[in-house]
Amino acid sequence: MSVLLEVTNLRTEFATRAGLVRAVDGVSLRVARGECLGVVGESGSGKSVTFSSVMGLVRSPGRVAAGTIHFDGRDLRGLAPEEMRAIRGRDIAMTMQDALTALNPALTVGEQMAEVMIAHDDTLPSARGARRSAIRDRSVEMLGLVGIPAPETRLRQYPHEFSGGMRQRIMIAIALTCRPQLLIADEPTTALDVTIQAQVLELISDIRARLGMSVVLITHDLGVVAEHCDRVMVMYAGQVVEEGPTDQVIGAPRHPYTRGLLASIPRPALRGQPIRPIVGQVPDLVGLPPQCRFHSRCPLARQGCLVQVPMLPAGPGRQARCLRLEETS
Repeated sequence: MSVLLEVTNLRTEFATRAGLVRAVDGVSLRVARGECLGVVGESGSGKSVTFSSVMGLVRSPGRVAAGTIHFDGRDLRGLAPEEMRAIRGRDIAMTMQDALTALNPALTVGEQMAEVMIAHDDTLPSARGARRSAIRDRSVEMLGLVGIPAPETRLRQYPHEFSGGMRQRIMIAIALTCRPQLLIADEPTTALDVTIQAQVLELISDIRARLGMSVVLITHDLGVVAEHCDRVMVMYAGQVVEEGPTDQVIGAPRHPYTRGLLASIPRPALRGQPIRPIVGQVPDLVGLPPQCRFHSRCPLARQGCLVQVPMLPAGPGRQARCLRLEETS
């Protein structure tokens, strides 16, 4: 499959009173056409900031300080703001973590869907009546696609009139309005109950198959990744620490952090046994020393790990940021 999105050595920084925070530090990734990439890691690992950087949504005091971002052959970092706005929402769409705060409470669902089409769809008729009819028809189609009942009526309702699961579906419908090539779903199941979570994830997988689009699924849930993603990228403290085919990374993790994440998941087969959490805390990202960032929490750490660690081959199509891979094979 050809590459749709390619990011190389991305570095995103935030200036704070305590010092410079490198929230994303040297991240490289690829997303192929039609592929689903899962991005996992603890809160604060840099998952959302990485893809906010791709979308051009990082604002002061943050900035994308280095790296390249190529989408469909175009260098996104070299685009003027108006050119980036044309791509954002049309070719790349992103759903945010909290649908209630991401949606505008003062506008109806139909008005918010219309905004996206008016801004990005050049195929809309120029005549006012035909334009309005085309927007309404597309909105009804998209709401029906994501499983909203009575979409003609729901267009006139406001976000607070919907349940959490319905709002998440509306966010997805708005993101899909212009049929983007890439959908970035940032924690799409946050604060939803288990049944609704499953419905939303199945919806994303179904639409991906129908429209042939690529998906980046940002989550902290490795179970979700195992079921829905082709490849997985594990992040820790602003860096990628392991990457590869999902079945291989989940089935035989090579990085100690990935192993720790999997060991901390409650399993029915281990009922009655204590959960094994990862000891210690995520390091402060201000003034980090040049060493493995997982060193203070790693059961395999040695004195030789107190150096900068690159991504190393960890098997066919796999990489891991660890000097002790021979002990995890």
